[in-house]
Amino acid sequence: MVPGEENQLVPKEDVFWRCRQNIFDEMKKKFLQIENAAEEPRVLCIIQDTTNSKTVNERITLNLPASTPLRKLFEDVANKVGYINGTFDLVWGNGINTADTEDSSAGDDSVHDKFIGPLPREGSAGSTSDYVSQSYSYSSILNKSETGYVGLVNQAMTCYLNSLLQTLFMTPEFRNALYKWEFEESEEDPVTSIPYQLQRLFVLLQTSKKRAIETTDVTRSFGWDSSEAWQQHDVQELCRVMFDALEQKWKQTEQADLINELYQGKLKDYVRCLECGYEGWRIDTYLDIPLVIRPYGSSQAFASVEEALHAFIQPEILDGPNQYFCERCKKKCDARKGLRFLHFPYLLTLQLKRFDFDYTTMHRIKLNDRMTFPEELDMSTFIDVEDEKSPQTESCTDSGAENEGSCHSDQMSNDFSNDDGVDEGICLENNSGTEKIPKPGLEKNSLIYELFSVMVHSGSAAGGHYYACIKSFSDEQWYSFNDQHVSRITQEDIKKTHGGSSGSRGYYSSAFASSTNAYMLIYRLKDPARNAKFLEVDEYPEHIKNLVQRERELEEQEKRQREIERNTCKIKLFCLHPVKQVMMENKLEVHKDKTLKEAVEMAYKMMDLEEVIPMDCCRLVKYDEFHDYLERSYEGEEDTPMGLLLGGVKSTYMFDLLLETRRPDQVFQSYKPGEVMVKVHVVDLKAESVAAPITVRAYLNETVTEFKQLISKAVHLPAETMRVVLERCYNDLRLLTVPSKTLKNEGFFRSNKVFVESSETLDYQMAFTDSHLWKLLDRHANTIRLFVLLPEQSPGSFSKRTAYQKAGGDSGNVGDDCERVKGPAGSLKSVEAILEESTEKLKSLSLQQQQEGDNGDSSKSTETSDFENIESPLNERGSSASVDNRELEQHMQTSDPENFQSEERSDSDVNNDRSTSSVDSDILSSSHSSDTLCNADNAQIPLANGLDSHSITSSRRTKANEGKKETWDTAEEDSGTDSEYDESGKSRGEIQYMYFKAEPYAADEGSGEGHKWLMVHVDKRITLATFKQHLEPFVGVLSSHFKVFRVYASNQEFESVRLNETLSSFSDDNKITIRLGRALKKGEYRVKVYQLLVNEQEPCKFLLDAVFAKGMTVRQSKEELIPQLREQCGLELSIDRFRLRKKTWKNPGTVFLDYHIYEEDINISSNWEVFLEVLDGVEKMKSMSQLAVLSRQWRPSEMKLDPFQEVVLESSSVDELRDKLYEISGIPVEDIEFAKGRGTFPCDISVLDIHQDLDWNPKVSTLNVWPLYICDDGAVIFYRDRREELMELTDEQRNELMKKESSRLQKTGHRVTYSPRKEKALKIYLDGAPNKDLTQD
Repeated sequence: MVPGEENQLVPKEDVFWRCRQNIFDEMKKKFLQIENAAEEPRVLCIIQDTTNSKTVNERITLNLPASTPLRKLFEDVANKVGYINGTFDLVWGNGINTADTEDSSAGDDSVHDKFIGPLPREGSAGSTSDYVSQSYSYSSILNKSETGYVGLVNQAMTCYLNSLLQTLFMTPEFRNALYKWEFEESEEDPVTSIPYQLQRLFVLLQTSKKRAIETTDVTRSFGWDSSEAWQQHDVQELCRVMFDALEQKWKQTEQADLINELYQGKLKDYVRCLECGYEGWRIDTYLDIPLVIRPYGSSQAFASVEEALHAFIQPEILDGPNQYFCERCKKKCDARKGLRFLHFPYLLTLQLKRFDFDYTTMHRIKLNDRMTFPEELDMSTFIDVEDEKSPQTESCTDSGAENEGSCHSDQMSNDFSNDDGVDEGICLENNSGTEKIPKPGLEKNSLIYELFSVMVHSGSAAGGHYYACIKSFSDEQWYSFNDQHVSRITQEDIKKTHGGSSGSRGYYSSAFASSTNAYMLIYRLKDPARNAKFLEVDEYPEHIKNLVQRERELEEQEKRQREIERNTCKIKLFCLHPVKQVMMENKLEVHKDKTLKEAVEMAYKMMDLEEVIPMDCCRLVKYDEFHDYLERSYEGEEDTPMGLLLGGVKSTYMFDLLLETRRPDQVFQSYKPGEVMVKVHVVDLKAESVAAPITVRAYLNETVTEFKQLISKAVHLPAETMRVVLERCYNDLRLLTVPSKTLKNEGFFRSNKVFVESSETLDYQMAFTDSHLWKLLDRHANTIRLFVLLPEQSPGSFSKRTAYQKAGGDSGNVGDDCERVKGPAGSLKSVEAILEESTEKLKSLSLQQQQEGDNGDSSKSTETSDFENIESPLNERGSSASVDNRELEQHMQTSDPENFQSEERSDSDVNNDRSTSSVDSDILSSSHSSDTLCNADNAQIPLANGLDSHSITSSRRTKANEGKKETWDTAEEDSGTDSEYDESGKSRGEIQYMYFKAEPYAADEGSGEGHKWLMVHVDKRITLATFKQHLEPFVGVLSSHFKVFRVYASNQEFESVRLNETLSSFSDDNKITIRLGRALKKGEYRVKVYQLLVNEQEPCKFLLDAVFAKGMTVRQSKEELIPQLREQCGLELSIDRFRLRKKTWKNPGTVFLDYHIYEEDINISSNWEVFLEVLDGVEKMKSMSQLAVLSRQWRPSEMKLDPFQEVVLESSSVDELRDKLYEISGIPVEDIEFAKGRGTFPCDISVLDIHQDLDWNPKVSTLNVWPLYICDDGAVIFYRDRREELMELTDEQRNELMKKESSRLQKTGHRVTYSPRKEKALKIYLDGAPNKDLTQD
């Protein structure tokens, strides 16, 4: 007992647990402080020590939380530099002393309690004294702006949209009207409703506590996808398009005429004869007034908006060639043409046309000239100032504009009288009663407009950035709405947007000059009767109140979710499945306050172990997946929060977690920090097996002797005779022979693998690299497991598959082999049956070869040693199977000594290979497995029956293959004459790496019924050629008659083509597909045959893969193609009714004549492509001096093209071409005009362009000179009759024809016209999804 508080006695145990709890609480408190500090934004303080000349160039950096007070800043600096606090001052980078304040003395301690904050940028818009307050905290950037307004997130390049949306939101009349509109969910999808999404956005802008909100819902209602966010558009264009969309959506509602009521004005477009005074005019409506910055051809810009408005209504005189035809005078007269404003809208929008085109440089440019605009604009001086009507003047109104709804002045940017159906000055309708024009005098006294929005463009004509300066009608203050940033600005900042020079910058007018200036101005009429205020919360309609409530609930839910996310630890989780023995991976997301016990339960359910193992047989341990290292376990910490165990909530962790499992009768091992993990494999030399690993943990300072004793206890082997082999890296085996050496000195690391062996054999007396142990471990390290999918074969097809094509007279032996394989009924036997029948023959063959070897035929002995000179210690059945296997291989090898001089296809040809289709087979009806291992000395090496615990190793090449000449199995290279390889394609040094074991494998469901699989264990240092030889008995054909395809992710298959390359690139559990198909011999080429269909929409159609040989004539290749075309393509052709011709991309070329010889007259290469063309009649091409061209008649009077017709010329004469065209068309020779087609075949061109775009009737006498250069077959010639007139089209016919041609050319991959990087038009889709415009490129 010990004294406690108030002299009471308490148990020592209680003191201990209370102290422990207090320590735990303090740690938790500290941890929370650290965590909160980590969540809070931080400020990087860079401090320059200017106390003396030696330290003036030194920089001290402090990364502090934004809420750090100045007092703490001084303390941290003092500790960092070693000064006494209070003996130095800190000065901001702009010279402001941290102790200086506006209303307190320097000695006030309260200054040091203020937070550190940002400094203003000089010259930045919106930099006011309020922004420099010392009480500013960086934590405010996470919340709503101190202005009270919410910004909009820029999706990518949507600043133009954000500027317009903020302007509309800050317009009381528009916002109030939008709130009064009620969305009916039963009538429309809310996702595609533009007004509803704007309504939601405005509610969020008004009520959200976020700093900025997204606009993706609004753009989605426009029908835009994510690509639209990367398109730059004009804000004025968006305004017009969006207003159009809103009008369409608001039809039949109270808001149907809202846009016109707020933004629409009227003006008169007139022309007045100066001789008789006759005046014709029409009424136009507008939503904005485009104001020119500079008059055309002038270098001087207008100084102000008022001056530009005067220029806008300034009439022009039509004289000289521009005289106006007066209906009254019945002649052309001088006239005055101009515009008069009749009515100004309530909200006046002015567009400053800063973007122009420079015809000197042929570039778009931005005019950055200075143009001032007033805060109040008096428009009374611009409204129909003088009434020029005289008794001779006749007025008329264009009531059609009113009937059409709102005319949004699409023509105002160019010429107001460019409408096709209206002539200048003509009286359109003498019915003035249908149009009520407000008298000018009624509006002159109330046309004072106040500026409230300036949309600013910063950048050049090539691109830039928009933001808006908006005056709030609530507090009459100006604010800058720059995407997500909202700040208060002054009138001086507005003046900076007038444009013009700044300092020494001068005027910028080039195409890429950048400047910041006003682009759109919005004024509101000062009318107390009409000027509205924003609706208060209690004035909201009921549906808006409900919407506000829903949005608040959603925002609170998102906030709670973000809070959970910020306090959630996300870490990789691994688990070795206790049954499947497969390492599973997942991501564990656990709240920092969850205990370790709760995290184990979550991981247990996540890995789906409920039906596999009890939960109390699982635990979480710290794990390093890269090194496969268990760092530590957490005994006694089941109630500890995961945040403490993992070191806090972090974006990434330097470690992982492993859900470790055990059997119910086992006990978990304790893992302590500092230990190294060792996986111990016990090797049995007699059984030649490597056991599954047993994990032990040791310390690096332990000696080898101590380590052996540790292993001895774990595996129950004597330490005295124990040999320990450390595998430091792949294929780097090191025998630990120095007992006193520590594990650290031996090269142990965090995770290690060792092999131990303790036997009474004399193997330990041999050099390690010559010992049986080394050979066994070497084989173990290089053996991989592959899953091989065999092709399907039909019964009785074995002989057909193995029979070679007639070449060299070697098919006789093959036929004998095939007969030997067949059973009495002609059906295939199993592999075991095949091998058993050939046992005796192989024995006699082996004796014969041994005798030949004694007689000096060493080369033959070496050649066949890989298969014959081995005896297996397996049981009798296995031994006979292995011997029979070798016999079958021998038969296959002797049948064709050139079978490895073959070519296999490149990866790019896999998908189009029709010769690789498989056929059904029962060749693997037995469970046969072959198991062979050879060495260079023909020594007997017993083999293990299986490799259940073989290691998973990475693919490397060993010294046995170093220096090997890598050869491709192609027809262009003789890969079999290299002295480093024997005739079977194996490397001389490869013979010792011949481990191969194959057995039938039951694949998972879904692999397809009838498919046969093999599970193959093979030494990955053997070559592909040897691997294929081993597969011959299982495939049922020679290795030259099947191909190996490696299966990658997503079931992509690529053919392995390098026969002399090892299997080093393969790894455990790779899948391989075997496909039937004869590989190429030397001098053979695989050729892709396409059909040429000159008058089809797709003129190039793939038919099949064929094999052409060197020295073969074209006629011989055609003879071999005929049965293949009949069987594979259903084409019944006679040899004289089709031709072969050169194929270059999609262009037909030289016609091959029957007597041409490949590689003599015709150059041929691997993966060659040819066209097959079906002839309508007898072949006209007889010699190489002839020229075959494809002609096509153009009929301009019908606007159509005739089908292709071939013309065979005896020479390159233009006169002969005209004569031939006369024969097929009947057009007189003197009236024929021709032109060469452009581009790739079929040289498609729009019928709207062909008549003028082609170079018709070139002045040449031969075809092989410029500009024709027709020197080979296959050129396209268009011709026409020059007497035929071009068909005249109406606008409707032209548009319809353009759509048809665009659709036709798009289907064929051609374009109507070429346009480099055309800008995408801005469109809003009312149905929420874009429709393809066939007229668009």
